[in-house]
Amino acid sequence: MAVAVATFLIALAVIASERVHRTKVAMLGAAIVVLLVGESFDQEHAIEAIDFNTIGLLAGMMILVYITQQTGIYDYIAVRAGQLSRGRPFLVVLYMAGTTALLSAFLDNLTTILLVVPVTFLLADALDIDPIPLVIIEVIASNIGGTATLIGDPPNIIIAGATDLSFNAFIVNLAPAVVITLAVVIGCLYLVFRSRLRVEERNREAVMQLDARASIRDWDELRRTVPVLLGTIIAFFAHQTLHIEPATVGLTGAAIALLVTRLDLEEVLSGIEWPTLFFFLGLFVMVGALEATGAIGEVAQAAEDLTGGDRTAELMGTIWIAGIGSAIVDNIPFTTAMIPVVAELQQGNGGDDAYWWALALGACFGGNATIIAAAANVAAAGLAERAGRPIGFIRFLAVGVPVTLASLVIATAYIAVRYIVL
Repeated sequence: MAVAVATFLIALAVIASERVHRTKVAMLGAAIVVLLVGESFDQEHAIEAIDFNTIGLLAGMMILVYITQQTGIYDYIAVRAGQLSRGRPFLVVLYMAGTTALLSAFLDNLTTILLVVPVTFLLADALDIDPIPLVIIEVIASNIGGTATLIGDPPNIIIAGATDLSFNAFIVNLAPAVVITLAVVIGCLYLVFRSRLRVEERNREAVMQLDARASIRDWDELRRTVPVLLGTIIAFFAHQTLHIEPATVGLTGAAIALLVTRLDLEEVLSGIEWPTLFFFLGLFVMVGALEATGAIGEVAQAAEDLTGGDRTAELMGTIWIAGIGSAIVDNIPFTTAMIPVVAELQQGNGGDDAYWWALALGACFGGNATIIAAAANVAAAGLAERAGRPIGFIRFLAVGVPVTLASLVIATAYIAVRYIVL
């Protein structure tokens, strides 16, 4: 356990320093835990720790986005978004954040980020503003918006898999907290970033005069590939009903797109964010070592011990421990480790589902704290780096931590009012 914890903390510190690329750090950290942790975490355990559903989803959507991007469809969407907002920064933030949150709730936040971020860079170029504040706002909106439904955020999918909670139950119990949190957070973030989102009048007029249709570079390719993208998105909405994993949907869409496109295969594969995929591989292995050696379990058990059997303390403790733990590690494995602890707390209180809502809010909102706390954050960072506008660990942390604390405070008040006071 000491080796796994020390390796993870040192890797986190080096990533935060930004002196070495995070993918190199994650890969080296993964190698160290496999070599030194011992029999409890060998190569087979390391491979099992990798979430190939996330890796497959990322790879498939990266291929789809690259192929469709060559048609100019994202340029078209960016121009139309700029024209609909009339180039006004507040409306740009409202439309982009609102769209991201809504898509994240009914698609999933990782896929949404892969679709929205390329459009954001093009829109920012058209308005001649810094795209990074918009990307950060979208990442935060995606994690908050994804909290509203069973399929929006990985922690919710994990909770649903361990319980009999329905899709409607997630919406009824979590959506009100999400709407309140999203309104507060997006409003505050706009105030923080508005000085960097000012649009010159000449740029606003230039965008309004653009012919959006002229952005389409290849109409034939668009007719072949965009229907595949739309079909894939529709399949994401139905993947639970069809009992198909998101990675299967994404990779199937990518395979069909590769068949119908005229682009060269090697060119398309070069569009995959390989550093991001390998960063995920290394991160999953390091976190897997923490789980296998019992480090995450120790934290989860401490949550149970701290509450002392009081229902109010247990609910409040679940929110904050899940939020802080997810911020430090990653909300997917931490939620997995918390499941048995919360199940025991819940059973001790007559099967009270409020415990699951507290866990969902804490884990999902905690994913906004750092650039590695949620899959959507890492994906956005990879896209930004590829566009030549990297989002630094500290830069994201400076925004993510206050947002996470504010979100957890709102979640705490919501749980207290709805499930304790009333």
